[in-house]
Amino acid sequence: MKIFVTGGAGFIGSEVIRQGLKNPDVSIVNIDALTYAGNLDSLSAIESNPNYTFVQADICDQEKMTALFREHKPDGIMHLAAESHVDRSIDGPSAFMQTNIIGTYSLLEAAKSYWNDLSPDQKKDFRFHHISTDEVYGSLGAEGLFVEDMAYEPNSPYSASKASSDHLVRAWHHTFGLPVVTSNCSNNYGPFQFPEKLIPLVTLNALEGKQLPVYGKGDNIRDWLYVGDHASALWLVLTKGTIGRSYNVGGHNERTNLEVVHTICDILDEVSPSEKIGPRRSLIKFVTDRPGHDMRYAIDATRITSELGWQPEENFDTGLKKTIQWYLEEANNWCKRVQDGSYRRERLGSL
Repeated sequence: MKIFVTGGAGFIGSEVIRQGLKNPDVSIVNIDALTYAGNLDSLSAIESNPNYTFVQADICDQEKMTALFREHKPDGIMHLAAESHVDRSIDGPSAFMQTNIIGTYSLLEAAKSYWNDLSPDQKKDFRFHHISTDEVYGSLGAEGLFVEDMAYEPNSPYSASKASSDHLVRAWHHTFGLPVVTSNCSNNYGPFQFPEKLIPLVTLNALEGKQLPVYGKGDNIRDWLYVGDHASALWLVLTKGTIGRSYNVGGHNERTNLEVVHTICDILDEVSPSEKIGPRRSLIKFVTDRPGHDMRYAIDATRITSELGWQPEENFDTGLKKTIQWYLEEANNWCKRVQDGSYRRERLGSL
């Protein structure tokens, strides 16, 4: 089975590739433009694998995407390439519209052209798997969970661009017959995550004794999903999911942002104490909230559990300890190399 993975040098994409190549019957073509958050260091462990190919390319280049389909003849595609940081979408929405909407359109057109020329059996086996976010559903109140048939209510430029791409994928299935599956996930965390995201940002700042910025009162709630669990779900959706169906993937780990920051501080105080820094909780500083900050996300993962048998292996405590240990070991290696100068852990998206 040969699979295209777009955005494979990114956080989730690289984990998808590392997991997929554990199967000797899987070969992967990684298509990545290597923008600020993409780094091939995340794939150093598998770069010499004969079943792995890397192509540096922009998914918005429809002609290039069409040529790659013709050249490599994949059995499916896992589309993860996206601009994904809400704060960056507030500072500069244009890149999100281009990559997440136009890029997805270009891939769909390239895939449709390729799929139309396949034999009937090959057509039946092909899948276009679109990986999206729970943020397309908007914000929850104190009760309730996101389910797959909820109306979309995106509230940020990022989530609006992902909602748009979800709708494009649905339309290419219903109008042209392209065999698609879609998944919408909760907040991911784990090794190799770019340091602008909450957990690596707080971990690295706390290690160095720097300020830990927390939006508003820190009472916004997210459902946290360990990246390894997410990747295993994505492979199941690709290979076992029902065509035309969407699957929500969540970690069953609701925490307020402040609870997450407190837990990181407490773990670091235990495993890497510093007399100079003192208790890490003292580094917390509450800052002006993000514009349009959604209050709560929480996913109902019943469908993927009941239909595909998926369950997360990590709870938040075990996954977070693994994550922090990885950043402790890689703070002076991967983390420094992945920051190319365009991001210095400053606040983004403050208007």
